[in-house]
Amino acid sequence: MNKRRQMLEAMLAKGSKDPFVRYARALELRGEGLLEEALGAFVELRAQHPDYVPTFLMAGQVALALERRDQARAWLTSGIEVATAARDEHARSELQSALDAL
Repeated sequence: MNKRRQMLEAMLAKGSKDPFVRYARALELRGEGLLEEALGAFVELRAQHPDYVPTFLMAGQVALALERRDQARAWLTSGIEVATAARDEHARSELQSALDAL
């Protein structure tokens, strides 16, 4: 476990409610090649912060890396809905491009 992940784990253990902390932890897991754990971390993030837009593209990419195309499609489709509701056109466009590439 690298130092960044140790710091993020400590913040979560102290009860951090910041969605970015969970998001960053999921990215660290992904970077360490722990794709199953990373996807699980994105699932947890979505459960606690269902409107956190950045979750969906990264989770879709991890699902795709795990060769779970249907799961990736579901993440990206949900992300488009969340980004649209948040009026985040940039994220919506990125999510749509990723979905189109499937």
